[in-house]
Amino acid sequence: MKRIVLVVLDSVGVGELPDAFKYGDEGSNTLGNTATAVGGLNLPNLQSLGIGNIIPIKGVPPTQNPQGAWGKMAELSTGKDTTTGHWEIGGLILEKPFPTYPNGFPQEIMEEFEKEIGRGTLGNYPASGTVIIDELGEEHIKTGSPIVYTSADSVFQIAAHEEIVPLETLYEWSQIARNILQGEHGVGRVIARPFIGEPGSFTRTANRKDFSLTPPQKTVLDALTENGIPVYSVGKIIDIYAGQGITESLKSKNNHETVDGILHYLEHKQESCLIFANLVDFDMLWGHRNNPEGYAKGLEEFDVRLKEILAALQPQDLLVITADHGCDPTTESTDHSREYVPLLVTGAGVNPVNLGFRESFTDIAKTIAQYFEIEYHTYGTSFLDRILTDQMKR
Repeated sequence: MKRIVLVVLDSVGVGELPDAFKYGDEGSNTLGNTATAVGGLNLPNLQSLGIGNIIPIKGVPPTQNPQGAWGKMAELSTGKDTTTGHWEIGGLILEKPFPTYPNGFPQEIMEEFEKEIGRGTLGNYPASGTVIIDELGEEHIKTGSPIVYTSADSVFQIAAHEEIVPLETLYEWSQIARNILQGEHGVGRVIARPFIGEPGSFTRTANRKDFSLTPPQKTVLDALTENGIPVYSVGKIIDIYAGQGITESLKSKNNHETVDGILHYLEHKQESCLIFANLVDFDMLWGHRNNPEGYAKGLEEFDVRLKEILAALQPQDLLVITADHGCDPTTESTDHSREYVPLLVTGAGVNPVNLGFRESFTDIAKTIAQYFEIEYHTYGTSFLDRILTDQMKR
């Protein structure tokens, strides 16, 4: 039995990429800056795996005897959004970024959307999700018109009060938008953003749902399932890949539920498989809200739960921890940041080696394919031979 647990700490970047200036992200370092902002982090389990060996982290010094392999990866794809990062982890490199709409969506798009849903809309400009519901939430309640907004990322977001627009209807509208936004206007994601409350105290709920484009080519997830190796996802992974290459999925509303899902699969799936999870709170709750204190607390809470994951691993299991982009809560921007991402790999048969700088997130896809002995062609370079002990290789 061979299993890989692939955990994406959503937005936990480790320093600006050389081309960060093109995105206005100079100085971004999500993990390092967060640690400095709060006076230091306490991450003993991540530290034991070597996270402090990747970059300087206040409170998390390098360890002389890491319990895993460590390094960092650059993103070859153009962009810094969730879909781009995850698709590259899965083996796809995008040469052309998804379209963004700093001035709102074109009139023809909005007219078609409004015609399909049978009512007008509010907003249609870049905004913080919490700010725009404060600005337009009361009018939305009066009119029933959904709030449409975007950001620096390639997203079409639809906010609606759960007592005004039932969740099922909001999801239907999101699928309508997804069907419209193809080709030239094929944004990376359409996101349903339900909220509750009264004017002056609106709160977004955990019932968001993402509607991603279908990957244009096969990912390593497809290669696995086609070869009879199941892929079990937790959290928004199934949405990011539009269900493609996913065998079974567990929903989760926060980081703790995501860890619970990982542990569920580790206990119940005693077969060769990939368990693929995304911990969204770092990005959604703290990165985009410029909340380094919350971000730090979330990292420390995950570190505590990480001990449970490590204890549940069996001798042939590999645990891979990485991220999809940055979202530095200490900078003025509330958007994603163009950063390197961490790479930590551990397991009973893993050598404690420095994996250095990896040119692409696709190195993970190549490593997965080699570990499961399946054929999958992509740009990346597998690091499997460097991390496995001689006993594991046999």
